[in-house]
Amino acid sequence: MGKPSIRALARAGRCAALLYACVVVGTTSRPAAAQQHAGQYEQADIEYGAQLFSERCVACHGERGDLMPQANLRSGQFRNASSDRELSRLISEGLPGTAMVPTGYTSSELTALVAYLRNMTSYDPSGVAVGDAARGQVLFEGKGECTRCHRVAGEGPRYAPELTAIGASRTAAALQRTLVRPSEAMLPINRPVRAVTRDGREINGRRLNEDTYTVQLITATEELVSLDKTSLRSYTVGTESAMPSYEGILTEQEIADVVAYLLSLKGLNR
Repeated sequence: MGKPSIRALARAGRCAALLYACVVVGTTSRPAAAQQHAGQYEQADIEYGAQLFSERCVACHGERGDLMPQANLRSGQFRNASSDRELSRLISEGLPGTAMVPTGYTSSELTALVAYLRNMTSYDPSGVAVGDAARGQVLFEGKGECTRCHRVAGEGPRYAPELTAIGASRTAAALQRTLVRPSEAMLPINRPVRAVTRDGREINGRRLNEDTYTVQLITATEELVSLDKTSLRSYTVGTESAMPSYEGILTEQEIADVVAYLLSLKGLNR
């Protein structure tokens, strides 16, 4: 293998300092099993966390996370974080008086890193859930035909949810579920709506915003519609996603690759 780049080493060093400060082993530590149950973590998030760890932390912590004796990540003992929320906050906000500084990790990256740290000792890399982003982009634009409905970085239609920054807000597990079981993973705001006005006009679209008195929709022809609920004869929110399931259409590896690509979409400025 070639030597890591200066940028990669810098990122790895940041992660090393961060983890060293928040998971230094101490006699007052509690085992990870007492902090969270492993069953709470989904395989896709653990896989993504393993990928992030290998990219940013291996240079200092080693592949097994035990390269630094005073910060053995495989020990399951975390002195400064007794819960996942505390560990996530420490990683994000830093810890005054230590080498740990605030980071720019997204919520999905924090979820993944915590999931991997909690399951490091039992992690089995054979069950790939997050694949190759470059292959995933080819599938997204080609075989999956995702660009027929979704918009990315200013390109594509607007009817389906915008995906330019989807990797910053949704976890690997959530994205994987969306590809396989889209109706189960659909966010409430994205549910389809059927509205009928008092004069009998039917309007179908995806919700963009809603409050007590009004609702804003975008139709399949990308028409923006604002409706006063008092002017409606009926208003129905559906539970079935218009997005097809890719189970049986894409292989497991292809789904993993598309998940990797979606996770790479962190916004135009990232």
